[in-house]
Amino acid sequence: MDTTTAVRDTEDEADREAPRRVHRTAAWAAGLLLAAVSTVIGFRVADSDGFTPVPQVLAFLPWLLVPAGAGLLMAVLARWRVGMLWGVAALGLVAWYMEPYGKADDVKGDAVAELRVLTSNVEFGQGTPGLIRAVREERPDLLFVEECDHACAALLRKELPHADYPYRAAVDANGAEGSVILANVPLKSADGIDATLGMPGAVADVKGHPVRIQLAHPMPPVPREVGLWRSELRKIQEYAATGDGASTIIAGDFNATQDHAAFRDVLDAGLRDAARIAGSSRAPSWPAAAPAPLGAQIDHVLATPDFAARDARFLEIGDTDHRALAVTLTLHKEKKPGHEENKPGHQQNKPATER
Repeated sequence: MDTTTAVRDTEDEADREAPRRVHRTAAWAAGLLLAAVSTVIGFRVADSDGFTPVPQVLAFLPWLLVPAGAGLLMAVLARWRVGMLWGVAALGLVAWYMEPYGKADDVKGDAVAELRVLTSNVEFGQGTPGLIRAVREERPDLLFVEECDHACAALLRKELPHADYPYRAAVDANGAEGSVILANVPLKSADGIDATLGMPGAVADVKGHPVRIQLAHPMPPVPREVGLWRSELRKIQEYAATGDGASTIIAGDFNATQDHAAFRDVLDAGLRDAARIAGSSRAPSWPAAAPAPLGAQIDHVLATPDFAARDARFLEIGDTDHRALAVTLTLHKEKKPGHEENKPGHQQNKPATER
């Protein structure tokens, strides 16, 4: 073999090796991306929240479309058939689980009362002025406020007329531990949920119909507190389950989305997500700074199936990392033979706590 031929063979081999390196690199990149996506989506398939960082990533499950799509493209570039099938399967599973969770069946019975409900995490009280503006615009019947410290509570008392919101249930505390429920319907005292952050509760008298109301604010699933987060969501689930069919509204910052098994357990205890019923199941509420298509919906209004829901709106109130959620709930009741409601002399619930 002469020198010219040897040089040409070497150049040809180098030309063939370059694409092979690109294919190998693309295959490795595809494998890593799809393995990461598959790990997270695997826990979703298994109906489990797993361990850090899985719960944190599950909050943003729709974002997994990006690495899954990139993994599929890399597999195509590498001409890796197994990777292509893997990528299609991963994309399909993510898309499948992006569908709204829970039922949205029509409510049975006649409409007997309507409630406008607003919930807002004001981030250590900083968002209280913006919340007050939203309350004046939305005019909710029930107002749930998380992270409402002493200054927040005082400002609400000052700026929202007692005549508009004469009833109150609260955990008065500093920082994130403070929470308050304000109402323009009578409230009867009831035990709240014992948790790290304030979760007051009460029973509302809604045109003669008792409705259990509970503020929700479990600890967030930060890396070393996932067990506590799961435990406090379980307490909310237990509260819902002990209602035994009684009309119930639970609203607040759940620090969980429909992609968390612990939150789905709460729904499966006999509740429906008002935003999901109203067609806004993926509208983000946190972080407020993220563009609207991004973020996670961790603020919810949940209600028993005797409530219909409409006009769900996520509101920018400013100076807080959460968007507020306002929604209209309509209570329905089936008529019982011989049952008379709201007859003269009907005894209403005694108010819980007046301001």
